[in-house]
Amino acid sequence: MLRSLLFPAAPPPRLHRAITDELRYQAADPASGPPPPVTTGYQPGPRRPRTPRFGTWRSVKWGLVVVAGAFIFRRAIASVVLTALAATLHFLGLNVHLPTVRFAWPWQTITAGTTTNTDLGPWVLQKIEGISRPALGQANFSFVFTHKVSKSIGIWPCWYASTFYAVGHASATVDLNPGPAWWTPAQGHYRLQVLSRPRGGQPGQVTVTMMLPAPQLPRSAHDVTIDNLPSKPVATQHSWTYPGFGCGVLLRPQFAQSVLYAQAQQIAFYKATHAPQVTGPLVRSAETEATTTIRDNFIQPTLNALGYTLKQFTLRWVPGP
Repeated sequence: MLRSLLFPAAPPPRLHRAITDELRYQAADPASGPPPPVTTGYQPGPRRPRTPRFGTWRSVKWGLVVVAGAFIFRRAIASVVLTALAATLHFLGLNVHLPTVRFAWPWQTITAGTTTNTDLGPWVLQKIEGISRPALGQANFSFVFTHKVSKSIGIWPCWYASTFYAVGHASATVDLNPGPAWWTPAQGHYRLQVLSRPRGGQPGQVTVTMMLPAPQLPRSAHDVTIDNLPSKPVATQHSWTYPGFGCGVLLRPQFAQSVLYAQAQQIAFYKATHAPQVTGPLVRSAETEATTTIRDNFIQPTLNALGYTLKQFTLRWVPGP
């Protein structure tokens, strides 16, 4: 400690240089005042404005949402952009070959290997099982029938009759949902075969074979209808005895529309269940309509949503359970 008092340490080089400069400045011009401040090499700059963290995170979040949406709908966006670009180039008269991208929503595109026979078959069958039991296929046929009323007055018979032309309509009932037991694999009533998987933006291909109970003919007269517009009387007969003229006039009001309709309905029901010229077209039209309904409204849309197309659909008719 005594050494530090007798021999003080030399000031740092930077401070020593500043003191020396100050002494020289005062010696040169004492009236000029103190020298300018000595810089030590560090000067604080202006403060940067701080960006709120909440605003930054919100921008990043919305950016991620936009990127994710563009990635999910990339196929639809690419198709729209290329279509618009092709139309613009064609309008300008430029013949440029652009890549072809088919428009498709994300749920319509499935990469290869994500769907198997086990998953695809029951999924399509589940849609089929939801079908009700509709009356399909309509047959129109015409016939003639006679309505007669008799009433004797004493020993004189009196009757009045009229012949009518009628047009009937009948439909067959198709059981499109025979029940779970009908669709068990052991029965062999339903088979779905995958021919190819979705790959490279191309849909896969599937064949479906089904068996259903044959269409059922009308079961009661209420299952057929009579068209009132073309139906009309074509002939009138009555008794030619003396009181027959007056009796016929009295009996004619008994031809009520409800009575005539019920009689025509019974005749139409018999023809729709026994006449081959009516039952044949009726069953065939029901089978055709059922095939179209199942293929276009249930199987094909379900397969399209899963990334497949229906290559072939076969529907066979077998005796019901």
